[in-house]
Amino acid sequence: MSQSLLYAFIIFALVMFFTPGPNNIMLLSSGLTYGFRRTIPHIAGITIGFAFMVAAVGLGLGTVFMAYPILQTILKYAGAAYLIYLAAVIAMSGPAKPGTESARGPMTFWGAAMFQWINAKGWVIVIGTITAYAAIAQFPLNIAVQTAISLIVGTVSTVVWALFGTALRPVLTSERLVRVFNILMAGLLLASLYPVFMDA
Repeated sequence: MSQSLLYAFIIFALVMFFTPGPNNIMLLSSGLTYGFRRTIPHIAGITIGFAFMVAAVGLGLGTVFMAYPILQTILKYAGAAYLIYLAAVIAMSGPAKPGTESARGPMTFWGAAMFQWINAKGWVIVIGTITAYAAIAQFPLNIAVQTAISLIVGTVSTVVWALFGTALRPVLTSERLVRVFNILMAGLLLASLYPVFMDA
């Protein structure tokens, strides 16, 4: 195993997972709106769903997208449409009332896991992971290593972002402040679509 390449991949993963993107923005908003405990399924869906995506693409699913590039285009624009919908949901979210279950609620495990397949930033990370760092070890050990690191770093980053949102709950105490914050998060989520449309 190339240790220098392994360290480079870990740095790449830390930068890509911890920087703002659709997953982290949604977790920040969910932590604020619903609290950490109710956001746990969302966290698990992202981390497990993304790690599965790395493994699946690394083990050969990526060749399907290379053979049929139209699938990538469909996923890209389906993801953009879904992000616009999520931005609208976040923008309209207020604080969850104590003792009540919001009809919308936080994203579910399966919703978050499936979202990884239409997340533009997720695809950037997966492509970088599989192509630039493939020589981290011999196949298929390299895919196992990359999947494990993605799972570990992804878990830490998603927990941190959700906790950050939860930590804002005592600060943003009024419904108006929560709504303003969620509108800002929705704006950032829409801004994350910039690379998608610039690449069109």
